[in-house]
Amino acid sequence: MSEFLAAVGAAFLAFLAGVGRLALFTARALAAGATPPYYPQVILRQIVYMGYYSLPVVGLTALFTGMVLALQSYTGFSRFNAEGAVATVVVLSVTRELGPVIAGLMVAGRVGAAMAAEIGTMRVTEQIDALTTLSTDPLRFLVMPRLLAGLVTLPLLVAVADVIGVFGGFLVGTYKLNFNPVAYLTQTEQYLATSDVVSSLVKAAVFGFLVALMGCYQGYHSRGGAEGVGQATTYAVVSASVLILLSDYLLTQALFAQ
Repeated sequence: MSEFLAAVGAAFLAFLAGVGRLALFTARALAAGATPPYYPQVILRQIVYMGYYSLPVVGLTALFTGMVLALQSYTGFSRFNAEGAVATVVVLSVTRELGPVIAGLMVAGRVGAAMAAEIGTMRVTEQIDALTTLSTDPLRFLVMPRLLAGLVTLPLLVAVADVIGVFGGFLVGTYKLNFNPVAYLTQTEQYLATSDVVSSLVKAAVFGFLVALMGCYQGYHSRGGAEGVGQATTYAVVSASVLILLSDYLLTQALFAQ
C-alpha cells in the first residue's frame, strides 16, 4: 500500500512540476514580447502559415460536420415530430461548440505538431543556443510570434468555419431533407444571437493561444535527438487537444452559466 501511495504522490508531484514549468515558460514568453525588438515579418509569416494554409482542412471539416449534424438532428427530432428545430440546432451547435473545437483540434494536429518539430529540431541541433550567442532572445524571436499568430488566426479560421458549417447544414436541409430554403435561413437568423458569435471567437482565441503555446513549449524543451523531437511532436498534439477540451468546458461554464 505504501508503494502505491508513493507512486501516486510521485506522479502528482511530477504533474505539479510540469504545470509550474509551463506557467514559468508562458510568463517568460509574454514578458519577452512586452518589450522590443519585435519581428513583424516573422509574425506575418506565422499568421499566413497558421491561418491561410490551415483553411482547407478546417473548411472541409466544418462543411462535413454541419452536413452530418443536420442529418443526425433530423433523424433524432423526427421521432418527436420536431423536425423544424434542425436549423436552430445546427447553427447553435456549430457556432457555440463544434466550430471552435473542431478548428482548434485540426490546427493542433497540423500546426502544433509542426511547431514542436521545427523548434525541437532547432533545440537538438543547438540553433537556439546559437540565437542566444548572437544576443537574440529565443522566446522573443521564436515563441512570441507564434503565440500572437495563434491569437489572431484561429478566431478568423473559426469565423470561416462557422459560416461553412452552417452552410453545410443548409445544403443537407434544403436538398436532402426538403426544407424550404427561405424558412431555413429565417430560422437560422432568428435564433442566432450576437453572444453566440462572440463566445465562439473568444474560445477560438484561447484555443489558438493554447495550440501555439504547447507546440512551442514541447519543442523548446525537447531532448535526445530525433527521438526527442518525435516525442515532443506527439506531446504537443496530445496536450493541446486535452487543454482545448478542458478549456472548452470551463469557457462554456463561464459564458453560458445561468
